[in-house]
Amino acid sequence: MSVIDLRSDTVTQPCAGMLDAMAKAATGDDVYGEDPTVNHLEAELAQRLGFAAALFVPTGTMSNLLGLMAHCERGDEYIVGQQAHTYKYEGGGAAVLGSIQPQPLEVQADGSLDLAHVAAAIKPDDFHFARTRLLALENTMQGKVLPLEYLARARSFTREHGLQQHLDGARLYNAAVKLGVDAREITRYFDSVSVCLSKGLGAPVGSVLCGSAELIGKARRLRKMVGGGMRQAGILAAAGLYALDNNVARLADDHANAQLLAEGLRGAGFEVEPVQTNMVYVQMGDQAEAIKAFAAERGIKLSAAARLRMVTHMDVSRAQIEQVVATFVDFSRK
Repeated sequence: MSVIDLRSDTVTQPCAGMLDAMAKAATGDDVYGEDPTVNHLEAELAQRLGFAAALFVPTGTMSNLLGLMAHCERGDEYIVGQQAHTYKYEGGGAAVLGSIQPQPLEVQADGSLDLAHVAAAIKPDDFHFARTRLLALENTMQGKVLPLEYLARARSFTREHGLQQHLDGARLYNAAVKLGVDAREITRYFDSVSVCLSKGLGAPVGSVLCGSAELIGKARRLRKMVGGGMRQAGILAAAGLYALDNNVARLADDHANAQLLAEGLRGAGFEVEPVQTNMVYVQMGDQAEAIKAFAAERGIKLSAAARLRMVTHMDVSRAQIEQVVATFVDFSRK
């Protein structure tokens, strides 16, 4: 039985072309700055996204952490969404390792932060308070794409209030494909961007932090401090380059499969949230564990949650989506 894994788009396996690129990658010691494939990836992504420099790191968690720590000093504060990965799902690293205070705000229905609420959260210039330095956004946010008009307003807002702006772009390219724009049309509104290569783009490992030469220089030092210095990392960077060249446009297939899944589940009577990209949220209530077990018997891996998230990706076909829908239909008839 072939397994259909919808828990996340992080579960993808490298394809034959990607493995071939990895096997042929030229390598060197990246801590010395001598890995030509890493240097190529960093220069290429910086150029594509409109930044002066970039830094290859093992994970998106590290990339975001280095970005926050490069922007903020001990005792500073960043404003962030309650459900954002940099606040909720990355081990509290900014607070624990950077001594940076998070100021979480409720995320709006469209995935944005209300800028009026952000303004109210900015601390006065008073030694009683942490210094507000940074606004951190996420795109996509639980599958929702931040509109370009909102990003432009956020950019004007942060400049007006003397803040920097960081993007957790874990699914940046999903957002760009959904909007039908080059990713640079999104990143132009930010001072730094973290791009994950190991989600929908299909690389096995790696994220890239992009920013100014000064910020990336600081982040490079911090990377060494937190144990992120790698040696012959070109083997991994080659996978990222292959993903950028071959796996961006095909994200539209994942979006189409997510729509197909949502439509099928709605047709079967399930409550499904509107779908924009590759995430489908279904209200399962107290049936979460039961559907997980039922699906597992049929070779389908799901998370167990009342608000069940299913994520489409390159290793899930249209035919398999139809299998998943049929499984939910069978479950509803039990």
